[in-house]
Amino acid sequence: MNRQTYLLATATIFAIIGLLHLARIVFGWEALIGGWAVPAWASWLALAVSAILAFWGFRLALRSGPDTRSWG
Repeated sequence: MNRQTYLLATATIFAIIGLLHLARIVFGWEALIGGWAVPAWASWLALAVSAILAFWGFRLALRSGPDTRSWG
């Protein structure tokens, strides 16, 4: 796997996670962890963090351009 593919894959995963947190906020879904109700502010925080990580990942992937070197 080259660097650009890795960055695109991780950025996409973070974007999906951010969209799921946004959906939880918009639709008012309840999240339970071991019987504990996770407050909505935790999804706002997770949305911000995952959005920043997705943005950085996509930005680095587009900036790096095609890369034929392998990491392994």
